[in-house]
Amino acid sequence: MWLEVILWLICGLIVVWALLDPISRVASAAWEILVPIVNSKPVDLRSEFGDWAVVTGSTDGIGKAYANELASRNINLILISRTLEKLEATKKEILQINPNIQVKIIVADFSKGKESLCNIETELKDFPIGILVNNVGKQYEYPMYLGEVPENELWDIINVNVGATTLMTRLVINGMKNRGKGAVVNISSGSELQPLPLMTVYAATKVYVGSFSEALRAEYSKFGLTIQHLTPLFVNTKMNAFSQRLQVSTIFVPNAATYAKNAISTLGKVNTSTGYWAHGIQNFFTLIPPVWIRMKIGQIMNQILRNDYFKEKKQ
Repeated sequence: MWLEVILWLICGLIVVWALLDPISRVASAAWEILVPIVNSKPVDLRSEFGDWAVVTGSTDGIGKAYANELASRNINLILISRTLEKLEATKKEILQINPNIQVKIIVADFSKGKESLCNIETELKDFPIGILVNNVGKQYEYPMYLGEVPENELWDIINVNVGATTLMTRLVINGMKNRGKGAVVNISSGSELQPLPLMTVYAATKVYVGSFSEALRAEYSKFGLTIQHLTPLFVNTKMNAFSQRLQVSTIFVPNAATYAKNAISTLGKVNTSTGYWAHGIQNFFTLIPPVWIRMKIGQIMNQILRNDYFKEKKQ
């Protein structure tokens, strides 16, 4: 009799354990949507985190739009990208948004790995960085099988998506810790929500960003630091130019400016978020099925986008 009771208890515990994971994931997704709505009061980023922000990959897409939003909130900026001309143009645009802030530019190509950090470390040493936006990222040119991706491109994806996020954080984290305030915003991707065939390595690097953010928060939240992890879904940027259907702005595929305006309003309120309310709704429903179903759906979507690329290339 006791053996039968124990077996039933074990079965019950297994069922509860199996249900808890999807329930907690979906509940967390719902929480991320609701908090910015309930707590709509803007956070004073300058007093909360500091006067200076660093934005990597700041001359295009989400990075540029996020820098614009920081400028509108009176945050001094250090812009990092690999092209001097684009940095100078972005600086000029930002100073038109807010001529009362300071803007510094640093040229760096993160695909070069360790050597790209030497100059950045020297340039940043005298600045009290309050916000670091790890935005720089590299994706496949279009959805590809692993064997089709050029070796150099794979190294670039790993160096940029993993290396830059890790080492840039290390450069500023001790200063933030000593001041007892600061925020690291790691911009990842919805591709991390499941293994993603045809963008295998890109998605895997974004899983790293999620894991890195969670562990970093456990290490540094006790020192007063905010570690935010953003997982945008599709945004109308040049990174997704392989398909024309992703180059049309809609509610669910916002342009970079719309995304950044929403994302920055979550900083200081939620630690993990898609950054955009409509993506939050998509995320909520995405997390309901088990991983193998999400992976299969992702594979089908990427196959469609791959077909788009080849059709457009033939035209």
